[in-house]
Amino acid sequence: MKRTVLDYALKIRLPLTLFVIAVSFILTFYISRAERDGVGYSPQQPIQYSHKLHAGQMNIDCKYCHIGTEKGRHALVPSVNICMNCHTLARKDRPEIIKLKKYYEEGTPIPWKRIHKVPDFTYFNHSVHVNKGIQCETCHGDVKQMEVVSQVKDWTMTACLDCHRQPEKFVPYIQNIKKGPENCWACHR
Repeated sequence: MKRTVLDYALKIRLPLTLFVIAVSFILTFYISRAERDGVGYSPQQPIQYSHKLHAGQMNIDCKYCHIGTEKGRHALVPSVNICMNCHTLARKDRPEIIKLKKYYEEGTPIPWKRIHKVPDFTYFNHSVHVNKGIQCETCHGDVKQMEVVSQVKDWTMTACLDCHRQPEKFVPYIQNIKKGPENCWACHR
């Protein structure tokens, strides 16, 4: 009788294990699209926004819109109220600003599609990097010249480790920069 129960348990456990593996793979595949698509990933956004105009021509600092970079782990995607700081007065009659105003009046967040994202199983702290003097362009490219933002570098463990191991190659504008951590638990907590 014990053998029958054991046989039955093995028959159920194997298909269940395969099912869990398959579902995990499918979820990871679709959720991690930005990391998988890599360089060139540039999704259609709900509002057409020109970084070339705002960050380039108007010279608005990245940190004005992407708050949290100096004090927190994440550089936040701008909320509609940040946009409306200027657009309650500026260019109110433009089609994209009219869309923006609708989100604002409805109290609905703009459903921006994230472009730069490290995997959820990885710990990354923007403030540590920004406060060391690493410029946004180092990882995000010359956004000031981009009409539409796209991913310009791989967001892989290899890319991060390359920079941590040879920071002078990737951030030559910082004098006497120290190597970043290479131990697993620095990024995988």
